[in-house]
Amino acid sequence: MATVIGAQLYTLRDYCKTPEDLEKTLTRVAKMGYKAVQLSGVCECDPVWLKGVLDRLGLVAPLSHTSPKLLIEKTDAVIAAHKTLGARYIGIGAAPGIFQKEEPRRPLDEIWGEFVEKFVPVIEKIKAAGMQFGYHHHDREFAKLADGKLFMDALCERFTPDECGVIVDTYWVQAGGSDPAAWLRKLDGRIRCIHFKDMSFSTEDQKVRMAPIGEGNINWDSVFAAVRESDIEYAFVEQDKSYGEDPFDCMERSLKFIRANGFAD
Repeated sequence: MATVIGAQLYTLRDYCKTPEDLEKTLTRVAKMGYKAVQLSGVCECDPVWLKGVLDRLGLVAPLSHTSPKLLIEKTDAVIAAHKTLGARYIGIGAAPGIFQKEEPRRPLDEIWGEFVEKFVPVIEKIKAAGMQFGYHHHDREFAKLADGKLFMDALCERFTPDECGVIVDTYWVQAGGSDPAAWLRKLDGRIRCIHFKDMSFSTEDQKVRMAPIGEGNINWDSVFAAVRESDIEYAFVEQDKSYGEDPFDCMERSLKFIRANGFAD
């Protein structure tokens, strides 16, 4: 299966705050050569209007990151909007409480239990609609619960692949102390959409940073090989922070590197 390369619009969220800006951003993304987009961090807009813009530009939007609160409280409306857009995958950025910076952090077991309680009925509705729920992880999901299982392993044991796909993020796998390519192979059959995201080390502030694809330290030869062996449909390029660079330029450099390695027409 040929994997379609897409743009995760969260990277360009500062340029997607109004419908007018969103349309301009989608136009630029299509001109770069991206074939798909993930809807994340964008303004509220009429899904009928948005589908028209996407069709005109030759783009598809198969995946979103939807607010967990919205998804829980208005599941049917979220499903209907995704159907209008032709999006089969309804994702969240993480379980509520996972990506918590302030101390003290909530216990991981508490977060896991609350996630299962609140999302089982949501996931059932999404599956019944012929769609798939997608869980996007960060680094904390590679920590262990009280029973010794990784959060990620517990997720995959509790839900079938049809119920819950995993949106593997190469940066966050590596940040969690794991091997991105190994997890792509481990979760084969459960992954339809992934995030290509690179990791570098900055001598400016002596910290780990996100980087355009190919400009960091992730082993892309290994990742690309794992993707080619899989049935992954979409790989979305994402760079949460651009550190003063033009995020459009970062996205374009990422796509050039991916194309040079045999992906994207």
